[in-house]
Amino acid sequence: MEQTPTETQTEPSAKPSAKSPKECGRGRAALLFACLAAVWLAVDVATKSYFNTSFAPGDVIGDPIAGLFRFRLVHNTGAAWGMFGDSTFALGIMSIVVCIALVAYLVIASKDMNAGQIIGLALVFAGGIGNALDRFTLGYVVDFVDFTFIDFPVFNVADIGVTCGFVVFIASMLYAWRKADLRAAATTALGDDGGKADRGDDGKGPAA
Repeated sequence: MEQTPTETQTEPSAKPSAKSPKECGRGRAALLFACLAAVWLAVDVATKSYFNTSFAPGDVIGDPIAGLFRFRLVHNTGAAWGMFGDSTFALGIMSIVVCIALVAYLVIASKDMNAGQIIGLALVFAGGIGNALDRFTLGYVVDFVDFTFIDFPVFNVADIGVTCGFVVFIASMLYAWRKADLRAAATTALGDDGGKADRGDDGKGPAA
């Protein structure tokens, strides 16, 4: 009896699975966060380096701009308004801890964040890292923006990032919550309308 050679059948190689929407969302969030944080940090480092190497502490650079602010170099060993003076190292450690917490929060919650929240976190992160670098490498923070129309601490680009980033993050979070509430209300209203249609206009039973 003639035997036919056994044919070996090879299964087609499995195609790489497409990334889930959550993975894509995390990837875009990480890219936006990293790019914005890197740019803001670079601007902060560059401006601090310019003022700190070109002028001495206390120097006023130019006249007030539009009567609002001027440039005046200050070496700050504490926090805003002179609080926690000479606590540079401890404040630097605190900044690093906060930045680590921000990154952890981004990893966990990025899939549910909108662009505003990610931008806010990136600005706060860059500002925290920028001031921490000053504290660890120089022993003080380089400040140079001085408001002239109010009594306000001299600040820098990193401080602008922390303040504006916090405001943007909170505003974006409130917007997301409001949007979710409106969507839930609309869904509930549609469900109620559907139930009335099934029961009939008088709500007593199916329409004839």
